[in-house]
Amino acid sequence: MKKVNVIRFSLLALLGVLLLNMGYAQKESDAQYTLVVEGFDWGAAASKAILHMAAPISEIKAADFEVSVQRSSSCIPADAPNTSGKRDVVYAYVSDAKGNRMDEGKFVTLNLEVGPYIGLDAPIQYFFSGGCNGNQWVDYKLTINHKGSEASWNQEADRIIPLVDEFDLTGKFAFNDDITLTYASFKPERTRGKAPLIIWLHGGGEGGTDPSIVLLANRAANYASPEIQALFGGAHVLVPQSPTFWMQNASGNYTRGDVNDIYNTSLMALIKEYVKNNPGVDEKRIYVGGCSNGGYMTQKLLLQHPNYFAAAFPSALAYHAEFLSDADIKTLAGQSIWYIHSKDDPVTKAAATVTPTYQKLMSAGAKDVHLSMYDHVIDLYGLYGGENYHYNGHFSWIYSHRNHCEKEIDGRTISVMEWLASKKR
Repeated sequence: MKKVNVIRFSLLALLGVLLLNMGYAQKESDAQYTLVVEGFDWGAAASKAILHMAAPISEIKAADFEVSVQRSSSCIPADAPNTSGKRDVVYAYVSDAKGNRMDEGKFVTLNLEVGPYIGLDAPIQYFFSGGCNGNQWVDYKLTINHKGSEASWNQEADRIIPLVDEFDLTGKFAFNDDITLTYASFKPERTRGKAPLIIWLHGGGEGGTDPSIVLLANRAANYASPEIQALFGGAHVLVPQSPTFWMQNASGNYTRGDVNDIYNTSLMALIKEYVKNNPGVDEKRIYVGGCSNGGYMTQKLLLQHPNYFAAAFPSALAYHAEFLSDADIKTLAGQSIWYIHSKDDPVTKAAATVTPTYQKLMSAGAKDVHLSMYDHVIDLYGLYGGENYHYNGHFSWIYSHRNHCEKEIDGRTISVMEWLASKKR
């Protein structure tokens, strides 16, 4: 009798394995996955792979999968680090095609380990060599093998980029036949009334003709997040992109405020054109911010158009204070500005940029100019060391995108985005 029970149990176990493996019985056309790319504080990362199964499935284990990646680009030498290797699967679950969890379904979502120190998770890479400068997409290919069967997924069928997918990435603005600016834009879901406009200006590494780079490389897409949108009651978001870098002067080199750049006129024309073509924008609530190069350009626009913007939020300011005249200081002192910077910024050093600028504005009697100066740019998630993990000090825009900056203003503690939303020209 015991032998019969053992046989019965073995058959049931075998049947369970066969039923489970039905979902892995593949034809070549089934070997597809959807890649999920998300923007994090440190940049973009491929965070999930959604496997297209051959049949419905109800149980899954992360340990049953092995994930390999190949990263390639004409800008990446074959022997460079982080061109190939294994990705760790931290969690797996049955889902729908978008990665939403289900009790039973024809898709399996693998959550992959991501982090600022991994490298293999990055579908966008910053290049420093001639012809490959700045952030660029790389060819990112996964191969996922199931250890309990011969199933394998190696064809990317689709790509999901949360928040970025909600932007229109097709914007182009031609100015005087010699400058064309690309841009991304987001429109809020509103049924009545006008909505404010948030303008974000990218850093030096996000120039080009692909606005998705701007939205992901330093997480600017977060201004369309439900959390920030709620603070504004819904807001338009405009993210222009320069063909090169905002601080380019006529000779092709950097200006730091000493000479004029070549883009501010065309950029302002784009902003005004966008507002004209979107009557749902509240022209009294237009806000501008940017990081590094974009911090420079933010301040440049404030100097040239002091009555246009309701408030500004530049981070990692690249405009050197020595090039601000007394008239410039007077112009800025009458506006609403919240500067964000880190003391250990090795690129836009505070002693040459934001610190003397802020001091001059305070001396000039500025009433609504604020500064959030951090010792370091830390891991706000608390996943990689918290206060003990230090990003590059130049990355102070992390505090802006996360709406982390807070100050006591007029007797109450307020965040930078709450402050921004309260401003009206």
